[in-house]
Amino acid sequence: MAHIHLAWEMGGGMGHAGRLKALARVLLARGHRVSLSLRDLGHTQRVLADLPVPRLQAPVWLHRTEGMPANEASLAEILLAKGYLEVPGLAGLVAGWRALFDALEPDLVVADYAPTALLAARTLHLPTSSVGTGFTSPPADRALPCLRDWEEVGHQRLARAEAHVLNVVNAVLEMHGAPELLHAARLLLGDAPLLCTWPEFDHYGRAAGEAEWLGPVGMPLGGGAPAWPPGSGPRVFAYLKHDYPQHRAVLEALADEGCRVLCYLPEVAAGRPAPVSSARIAYSSQPVALEAALHGAVLCVCHASEATTVQALLCGVPVLMLPMRLEHFLVARRVESWGGGINGARVKPDGDWRGLVRLLLDDERFRSAAAAFAHRRGDRTALERAERVVDAFEDQMRQA
Repeated sequence: MAHIHLAWEMGGGMGHAGRLKALARVLLARGHRVSLSLRDLGHTQRVLADLPVPRLQAPVWLHRTEGMPANEASLAEILLAKGYLEVPGLAGLVAGWRALFDALEPDLVVADYAPTALLAARTLHLPTSSVGTGFTSPPADRALPCLRDWEEVGHQRLARAEAHVLNVVNAVLEMHGAPELLHAARLLLGDAPLLCTWPEFDHYGRAAGEAEWLGPVGMPLGGGAPAWPPGSGPRVFAYLKHDYPQHRAVLEALADEGCRVLCYLPEVAAGRPAPVSSARIAYSSQPVALEAALHGAVLCVCHASEATTVQALLCGVPVLMLPMRLEHFLVARRVESWGGGINGARVKPDGDWRGLVRLLLDDERFRSAAAAFAHRRGDRTALERAERVVDAFEDQMRQA
């Protein structure tokens, strides 16, 4: 059977590890060899410890790049800050990936936000594919879209960043006698991009007919059984982080509106004092089994990571989204556009959080939109979606 190498280079969070684990399990069940290169070996240990495959440190950019915009307006600007500003730095990263591939001898390289892995594979003429959310899988063969279309970002700024990335990338490709790239998007997509999301969450607003949507792929990250506060009142599951400035105000609003809140706040689980003391709020000392917590909940409050947001809506639960990163803001804006929840980023810090909670609880349109989504997208399990992605890998290798 084939050897498939799964690579994750950029981006944070556990979604990348969960997605690669789901794909690795299907590949192993079909008799393939699998190896992983990961941006973070330590933080992913809990999720990947039971996966019987080699796990290696991915070659990643470790330095702060001076002179970059404070708010990146495109994936090109993100890449410039991650090793793509100058040829020597990128050449060094490519050399690391080439050495890794020379040692592993994979038949297919699959990238989850791993552009330099794809670049190195191109220099070695290895077949490549990519998996990921819409954010990391931009439209192919055209200029990278603006990620901040609500701001006045000049076309020249976007074009200049993409041209710089392409000049550096093509200089490295020329060193190895590999064909140049015409569009920076291909750097993130590889030979066969696979969109592991749905148009309802697409960061670029692509219509359903513009791409093949395979749906989210990931493994449940496990967790403890939900323990709700006693009494009456609507159940609300909240997954919050202390770094979100309004987390206290949001929790107070939920309690004041009579909700029974089960909150997983990692900093509290680690020993920090609870931000709000209320009989209506139970703080979990460990991650909570998400599907079990959402069963019977009427609202989910989270920071708009695609994994949590998708799971809530698949359970027919509307979402109050409190994005902390650009990627999550774009998800929240997209979900709000079709009625699955409210994007809290458009609420002023001293805004009426209690009124927002009441609107989500009382307005039937949010529950109806979430239920309609669950009916529309709930026909396949996460395992079935992962099987479809692996089918595509195998088709690509047969045609190679």
